[in-house]
Amino acid sequence: MARSKPTTTGTDRSGSATRPAPSSDIADPGLALTGRPGIAWADRAMPVLGMLRASFADRQPFAGLTVACCLHVTAETAVLVRALTAGGARVYLAASNPLSTQDDIAAALAAEPGVAVQARSGVDRSGYYEHIHRVLDSAPDLVMDDGCDLVNTLHEARGELMSRVRGGCEATSSGAARLRRMAAAGSLGFPVVAADTSATRRLIDHKYGTGQSVLDGILRATNTLIAGKTVVVAGFGPCGSGIAERARGLGAQVVVTEVEPLRALGAIMQGFRVMPIGAAVAGAELVITATGSRDVIGAAELAALPDGAVLANAGHFDVEIDVPALTGMAIDVRRGVRPHADEYVVADGRRLILLAEGRVVNLVAGEGNPAAAMDTSFAVQALALAWLAGTPQRPEPRGLVLDVPAEIDAEVASLALAALGTRIDELTPEQLKYLDSWRIGS
Repeated sequence: MARSKPTTTGTDRSGSATRPAPSSDIADPGLALTGRPGIAWADRAMPVLGMLRASFADRQPFAGLTVACCLHVTAETAVLVRALTAGGARVYLAASNPLSTQDDIAAALAAEPGVAVQARSGVDRSGYYEHIHRVLDSAPDLVMDDGCDLVNTLHEARGELMSRVRGGCEATSSGAARLRRMAAAGSLGFPVVAADTSATRRLIDHKYGTGQSVLDGILRATNTLIAGKTVVVAGFGPCGSGIAERARGLGAQVVVTEVEPLRALGAIMQGFRVMPIGAAVAGAELVITATGSRDVIGAAELAALPDGAVLANAGHFDVEIDVPALTGMAIDVRRGVRPHADEYVVADGRRLILLAEGRVVNLVAGEGNPAAAMDTSFAVQALALAWLAGTPQRPEPRGLVLDVPAEIDAEVASLALAALGTRIDELTPEQLKYLDSWRIGS
C-alpha cells in the first residue's frame, strides 16, 4: 500500500495551519448505509456515553485538538468516536485488529464530519502498520490505543511528532504492560492513562463483558455443548475469572491455571479446581487462554492435549497459543472446518481445533463485548482523555503510566447507576465526621 501525502488545511489550537484534511482508507464507502443502524443499536445500549456526549458538546474539552486512535472498529467504538467529535475533536481512527474490523461500521464512521478511518477487514501486516502511520500523519495532540502498537510506532518511527503529544490512554492490560516496560526503560515520552486500572472497567468490561463474549465467540465458531465439558481457563485475572464463571454457569467442569498465588487462592475459594497447566490440559476438551503472556500453550501442552480439544485465546495478542509450534507439529491442516475454526492433525492422529487463528476469539469469531459493557469502559477512556486535554502542559510525571484518577472512576459508576435508575445512600454529616476522625472510638 502506497503512503498518501495528506493535504494541509485548517488551524490547530495554536493557530498554525498544520492539520491534514481527513481522508480514509476503507473497503467500500457504499456500506455506510448498512453500518448506521448497527451504530444506532449500540448507541441505545450505551447511555453513559450518551450523557458524556451531551456534556462534551456543551464543554468542548477537545476543541481544536486532533486525536489519533488505534481501536477495534466496531459499532461500540463508533459511539465513542461520536462522543469525542461532539467535544470538538478531529478523530483519526485505525483498526487495532484487522480481523475484528467491521467494514460497514468503518464506512459509516468515515462518512461523518471530523472523522478519518483507516481500516479494512483482513488487511495484512504491512497494511495494518500503514494505517497506523496514516493516523499519525495527523500530528495528534492526544492518542488512544488498544494494545500499544500506535504508541510504540509513534516512539520508534515517528519521533518528529512526539513533542506535540500531550498524552494518551491505553485500553488493554497487555498494552499497559508494554507501556510500563517502556516507562521503566526511560523510553516513554508522554503520560499514558492505563484504562485497565479502573475498578469500574475491570468489573463491567472485563469480568462480565469479556466473560460473556468469549463464550459467545466460542459457541459461534463451534456450536458445541459446554455443559459437561472439561474447560481449562488459563489465567484468573478480571477476564479469566469472568470466563470461568460463565463457563461454569453453562455447566462446564472448570479447571483454572495460574502463576500468581493470590489469584490461584481466589479461584479455589470460588470453587474451581486449580492445577499446573501441564496437568490440566491432559483432560481438557476446551482450553481458553486469558493471561496476557506468551506461549501459555506451547509444544509440551499441545503434545498432551486429547483428540478433539479446542483451543481459544481471549488475550489481546496472538501469542498465548504457540501457533507456529502447532503448525510445525501438524501433518495436515484443514482450514475453515467451521467459520473461524481450523483443524490441525498431528502425527499421532490427534485433531486439535484452533479458533480465530489464535487471535482474540470474542472479536474475531464474535462481536466483542456487549455494548452495555463497553459503555462504561469507553466512558472511562473518554473522561481520561478529556482530563489530559484539560491540562495545558503535560501532567507530571511525564513518562509514566498513570492510573485512572479516582474521580473519573466514581463519575462513571455514578452515571451508570443513574442510567439504571438506581439510587444509593449518602453519608450523613455525623458519619462523615466519624470517618474523618481518629479520636472517636468504641
